[in-house]
Amino acid sequence: MLLLQTLRDEKERVLAGLAKRQVADAAELVERAIALDDQRKAQQTANEQLLSERNKLSKEIGGLMKSGRHEEGQALRDKVNAMKEELAVGEETLKTVKADLENLLLQLPNVPHELVPAGVNEEDNEVFQAYPGELPQMPEDAKPHWELAEEYGIFDLELGVRTTGSGFPVFTGQGARLARGLVNFFLDRNTAAGYTEYQPPLLVNEDTARATGQLPDKEGQMYHVTGDDLYLIPTAEVPLTNLYRGALLDAEDFPIKLTGYTPCFRREAGSYGAHVRGLNRVHQFDKVEIVQLAHPDNSYALLEEMVAHVGGLLDELGLPFRILRLCGGDLGFTSAMTFDFEVWSAAQQRWLEVSSVSNFETFQSNRLKLRYRGERGNDLAHTLNGSALALPRIIAALLENNQTAEGIILPEVLHPYLGRTRLERV
Repeated sequence: MLLLQTLRDEKERVLAGLAKRQVADAAELVERAIALDDQRKAQQTANEQLLSERNKLSKEIGGLMKSGRHEEGQALRDKVNAMKEELAVGEETLKTVKADLENLLLQLPNVPHELVPAGVNEEDNEVFQAYPGELPQMPEDAKPHWELAEEYGIFDLELGVRTTGSGFPVFTGQGARLARGLVNFFLDRNTAAGYTEYQPPLLVNEDTARATGQLPDKEGQMYHVTGDDLYLIPTAEVPLTNLYRGALLDAEDFPIKLTGYTPCFRREAGSYGAHVRGLNRVHQFDKVEIVQLAHPDNSYALLEEMVAHVGGLLDELGLPFRILRLCGGDLGFTSAMTFDFEVWSAAQQRWLEVSSVSNFETFQSNRLKLRYRGERGNDLAHTLNGSALALPRIIAALLENNQTAEGIILPEVLHPYLGRTRLERV
């Protein structure tokens, strides 16, 4: 959530950034937020003054009564009672104004970093790092991963339809072992890089989802357990970051590095067509996440570090990839800057997104009330996160890019995790 002081002191920068996001009514929303904050301050001041005067008069009543000036005392008591009613109205007004202000601020997305390119949609994203070599070419009879899955017994979409519905694949046999091996590989590399591993809950409450920006922005994409008013997580970012909700840290504590593996759940409403076949888009998938809590002075250096870390994972897997810097129109609601990683699917002849690495600056920490003791008092920390990595499209690319007549050749780094060098036909 944007800081009101930022809206006041850096209004032009805020409006320029929101214009990059194509927020048409940004100026109106910002002015309304400032006006509501002015109203809040004025009402709070009026309430405090009225309370102070009421308390002062209340003390005088006793003295008047003791001295026998009962009529004056009763008149003052009537005045105090009237002030009490007026104060109750004022407190209710203040409560309403605060709620209106918070609801409005929840509608404003984060301000993009100045290096984020302008643009309307994914077509305008900047290729930050192109793949340096020639993209692998497969023979004409190369198969997409959904056909290889049947041939090799990797996953079964029909079993998922039978038990749950479309978009819930069931990994079987060596496919299940491949998924488990990838999770362990990612976790091992992350912990070796200094991230502490967590196993967080898969369900979160409304406050947790709101703190990291999933609510009210993405409620239509989250699975809601209405009986208990809980939400299935769309990413481990949500519970991991919230582990520090309300925390007051020391500057020396940074950076704080967390990683965790979880299944993730996304409704993906409206997704259909050839581009979502197989594992290209599913409702439940496994993902290993990395999260950092950072001092504001160092967060963009740490963003570079996280980008390099994810790139190193893809290099070890031997997957051709490129990095995009998202434009304002494609940037996530909470992000100030995001880099997307895409791997090349040789059989589908297209790029598949497998990771997003983002810096949220103070947007999430303002909602989280995540602060640290700084030189000027208690300041908001910066939060960052990234996929390291999401499994479905990684598996899709590994199957498609490494298919041979002798089987699907596994990257060397996975041999210890699977106890084999290739996947065999079943």
